[in-house]
Amino acid sequence: MTFKIAAYGVRENEIQSFNDLNKYHYDLKLIAANLTHDNVQTAEGCDAVLLRGNSVGDVQNLDQLKAYGVKYVFTRTVGYNHVDLKAAEKNGQIVAYVPGYSPFSVSELAFSLGLTLQRHIALATSRTAAGDFKIKPDEFATEIHDLTVGIIGTGRIGLDEALLWKGVNARVLGYDLYPSEAGKELLEYVDEDQILAQSDIISLHVPYFPNSNHHYFNRDYVAKMKTGAILVNTARAEITDVSAILDAVASGKIQGFATDVIENEGSIFGKNFNGQPTGDFEADRALKLYPKVLITPHMGSYTQEALHDMISISYENFNDVLTTGTSKNVLKAK
Repeated sequence: MTFKIAAYGVRENEIQSFNDLNKYHYDLKLIAANLTHDNVQTAEGCDAVLLRGNSVGDVQNLDQLKAYGVKYVFTRTVGYNHVDLKAAEKNGQIVAYVPGYSPFSVSELAFSLGLTLQRHIALATSRTAAGDFKIKPDEFATEIHDLTVGIIGTGRIGLDEALLWKGVNARVLGYDLYPSEAGKELLEYVDEDQILAQSDIISLHVPYFPNSNHHYFNRDYVAKMKTGAILVNTARAEITDVSAILDAVASGKIQGFATDVIENEGSIFGKNFNGQPTGDFEADRALKLYPKVLITPHMGSYTQEALHDMISISYENFNDVLTTGTSKNVLKAK
């Protein structure tokens, strides 16, 4: 009897990879939409679901999945705050995740966003698109070799971005609660106040822990940033106080903000509002500050290499659990 998986959030250009990498011959039901309360019935008849970020793995959906006989609730993402681990444990459902995929996918996006703001590329192209080809004073820039870039969170992704900046001769600072030997070889570790005060670009690579660092990068942190600096977030929206950051952009305290993540993004990302407001106050406010504020639709992992890792590791997670009863990537409620 084949093992049937309902995979959610599968884009059209990802279908071939799901099929080509299916070496264990799972019976795949590939669904374009993320899992929601409205489409949970699509999992009926399946043994497992494979989610992506912004899928709804709350108690309501988990209870319904249990009623359908779905014992395995896996996600192909590093983040797993979209799955209620306590509810899954209560239901006897096994949850597993992908602890890492190609770190270059996110680090390259963070690097590109920082450089786009620093060199005023979005600002200039927005003007030329409107027919304005005059060079303005606010398009004046500093060359990369004279920049100081601060990496907050020096895990694999943070260090890969540091390597990119080092490759173009920027000075790179780092801050992490647990400095690594690899980090010490690549960048200069400093304290938080120093990295905020000295950096022309700050890039966040900090995991989100709801009970300890919600909105930790707040108004006080922004106030300590170097005037005219740039902030980039390709980690988790919940680690930042976006209201404070947008205030700083609007006032000119910081030059710009680029983010691949927003709070409540499940109600926005994946949709086309055709130029109309999203209905989310902070998101709409951020959009009005374009091109000083850049938002990408959580595309940090949207590369061929990252997709390969996400799918391959997910398939291995299923195989491990089915053949051994567990996996090194199984998640437990805390």
